[in-house]
Amino acid sequence: MITIILKIYVMKSLFSCVLLTLLFVAVKNITYAQTKNTAWQKLKPYFNPPPKYAGEFGSYRTPLKFYDGKPVTTPADWRERRKEILDRWQKMMGTWPELIVKPNIEIIETTHRENFMQYHIRFPWRMDEKTDAYVLVPDTKGKKPAVITVFYEPETAIGLNKPYADFALQLVRRGFIALSIGTGYMATARPYSQYYPDSKNASVQPLSMLAYLAANSWQMLSNWPDVDSTRIGITGHSYGSKWAMFASCLFEKFACAAWSDGGIVFDESKPNVNYWDPWYLGYYPPPWQQEGPSAIKYPAKGLYPKLVKEGYDLHELHALMAPRPFLVSGGSEDSVDRWIPLNHAIKVNKLLGFENRVAMTNRTDHTPTAESNEVLCLFFEYFLK
Repeated sequence: MITIILKIYVMKSLFSCVLLTLLFVAVKNITYAQTKNTAWQKLKPYFNPPPKYAGEFGSYRTPLKFYDGKPVTTPADWRERRKEILDRWQKMMGTWPELIVKPNIEIIETTHRENFMQYHIRFPWRMDEKTDAYVLVPDTKGKKPAVITVFYEPETAIGLNKPYADFALQLVRRGFIALSIGTGYMATARPYSQYYPDSKNASVQPLSMLAYLAANSWQMLSNWPDVDSTRIGITGHSYGSKWAMFASCLFEKFACAAWSDGGIVFDESKPNVNYWDPWYLGYYPPPWQQEGPSAIKYPAKGLYPKLVKEGYDLHELHALMAPRPFLVSGGSEDSVDRWIPLNHAIKVNKLLGFENRVAMTNRTDHTPTAESNEVLCLFFEYFLK
């Protein structure tokens, strides 16, 4: 009799534990859904172009036609067309070296800041070159989403230089693991990382090589403890925006991306949308005329004039993101009329059965603001968390 009573008691206890667990999970799911919905309500307006630009495609060549003119009408067609675009651009910009799948990481210094650990690290991002970087890791346990931030140098994004460009710091405070990388160009005036094999005879356009460096950084970060490799995004401002855009478009393992006012298409009316310069898509062997953004001087050199003459533009690369989501955090270089090229990416997503994959915010000045950064961070929270 005692044994039976004990068994009944144990079964009741187990049943109570199961009920409590189910209740906890239910409450947690409801809270998560409410949080997700709240975030979406804040983000939703930025996924719709103003009526003035809705359905406007401008003179940009549609990505939904093969280069021979054949239309893309099915998702299967798009897979083939996507490969055609990627192959064509990689051929024009130069072939990447092999990726470094598992780079060795050297931890130089460890610091605890606020509610996260800061690791100053060094790792190979080219076979012949290592780079310094910072990994910011929240104190909380368990698998986490991650974001790579790119800029001239890695200190700005971790909050040591310019305000409002501290994307890594803002994201780690929200529970992301953040990797901050940079080429060291501003500190050393030796921008050799983005020239392969070297600055005197580069066989890969510098912006494509930056994408390669970011792809190797993804490989490194994907092996970091507690990083969920299926939830790694990338972002950057200005120079870093161009870098993040090319990286996310050319390397499809990035789950999503946010590009802050780098100029998302060719625009010769804006000197800072300077894709013609030799450190972006207009590479030619040095000496170069100047070391900063320049107004275009014809005849332009390198690949850039060929791209313009033959009707290529960066909206073709945007299309490679589909159905992965991306945000344009626009300022003086990416104003509201950039919805015209973005409509092409929206159309590709619709063909694939997706909506709300392309977003844009707009501000007056080039520099990010607290408001634009709030949306940028919410974007990553919504799509990666």
